[in-house]
Amino acid sequence: MESEKRQRIYKTIMLVVLTAAITFIITTITMYNTLGGTGTKYVTTTGTSSSIGKTFEYFRNFIEKNYIGEIDETAMIESAIKGYIDGLGDDYSEYITSDEMTEYMQETNGNYVGIGVYIANNTATNQIVILMPIKGSPAEEVGILPGDIITKIDGVEYKGEELTQASNHLKQEEGTKVRVEVLRDGETIEFEIERRSIKVNHIETEVLENNIGYIEISTFDDGCYEEFIQKYEELKKQNVKSLIIDLRNNGGGIVDQAINIADTMVDKDKTLLITSSKSGGEEIKKAKIQKMIDLPIVILINENTASSSEILTAALRENLDSVTTVGKTTYGKGVIQTIFSLTDGSGLKLTTNEYYTPNRNTINKVGITPDIEVDLPDGKTLYTIEENEDTQLQKAIELLK
Repeated sequence: MESEKRQRIYKTIMLVVLTAAITFIITTITMYNTLGGTGTKYVTTTGTSSSIGKTFEYFRNFIEKNYIGEIDETAMIESAIKGYIDGLGDDYSEYITSDEMTEYMQETNGNYVGIGVYIANNTATNQIVILMPIKGSPAEEVGILPGDIITKIDGVEYKGEELTQASNHLKQEEGTKVRVEVLRDGETIEFEIERRSIKVNHIETEVLENNIGYIEISTFDDGCYEEFIQKYEELKKQNVKSLIIDLRNNGGGIVDQAINIADTMVDKDKTLLITSSKSGGEEIKKAKIQKMIDLPIVILINENTASSSEILTAALRENLDSVTTVGKTTYGKGVIQTIFSLTDGSGLKLTTNEYYTPNRNTINKVGITPDIEVDLPDGKTLYTIEENEDTQLQKAIELLK
C-alpha cells in the first residue's frame, strides 16, 4: 500500500512538473535555423513566470524530502519538457536534448554516424518504418529495404512515437555494432550492422535515352542547391534536351535549398512560395535571379514526397507550362518547423508556419495530385525495381521523347 501511495504521489508530481517545464522554455531562447524554414535568423526573447516557478520549486523540495530513490534533475527536466511539447499533439514539434541537438544538426548538414537509413513514424500504426537506406550505407549493404518496420534495437522495443529515441540509438559511436530487428512481410529478421560515418549524397544524375537528363534528389539538406548546380552543369555539357527530376521518397529538408533550386528554372519575380504565421502575417518568396534552366521537365512524385519536395514541385508546376508531374499523390506536409537553440545547447523544433503554393493551394494533409497517375508494378518498390520495370520513370521518358 505504501508503495502504491508513493507511485500515486510521484505521478501527480510529474504531471505538475510537465506543466512547470514551460518556465524552462520561456527563458532565453535563440532561433538557430529552420527545417522547412526561410533561412537562419537570430532572436533573443526573455520571460518570467513566477507562479509556475514557485510551484516547480515546491514540488522539487517535496520530492527531495519524500522520494527514496536517486534524483537526476537533468533527466527529469528533459522528460518534463518532452512531455509538455508532446502534449501539443503535433507530429512535427519536439524537444531535442543537447546531446540530440548536436547529432540533429550534423544530420541536417548531411553528415552523421549511424547505419544510414531514413526512418519515419507511421502514425496510423504507431510503427517506425524505413523509408529508404542511404546508397552505399551499412544498412543497404546488409539488406535493409524500404518498407521494413523497425521493431527492436539491441533488444529494446520501439514504437513510432519513440522515433527520436530510436534514431539516437542507431547513431552512436563509429565502429560499434547494433542489432536491428525488422518486420518484413510478416517475417521477423534481425541484422547486425556496424555504425559508420555517413556522408549523404543529395543528388544522383545520369543521361537517359534521347538526351534526357535524369536528376534524383534524395533530400534537401544543407549544400543541396550547390550540388544541384554542379550536377546540372555536368548534364548540360552532355547536351541534354530535357529533364526528369525524381523526388520520389524525398521527405524534405531545408526549404531554402528547394526554393533556390526552383529559382534556377522560374522567371525572375514569379512567386515560388507563400507562408503564413500565427500572427497572421504572410511572406511571399519570389524568384530572384534570371532562370538558368529552360527545358521540358517531368517531375516524379509519390506518397513519400513531402515538405520541401512538395514546395519545389508546386513552384515549378504552377509557374511553368513545360512541367508535367507523374506518379502518386504526395504526402501532404504543408507546415514548416523552426529550430530554436536554447542556451544550454538543447533545442526546440516547433511548427511555426503553414505554406501554400504560388496559386494559393493548400498542401497540408492534402498533397499534390500528379498530372498523370502511375502505379509501380505490384510488389515492387523503388529500391527493388529494375529501370525498365519502373513504370513511373518509363512514363516520364515516354512524355519527353
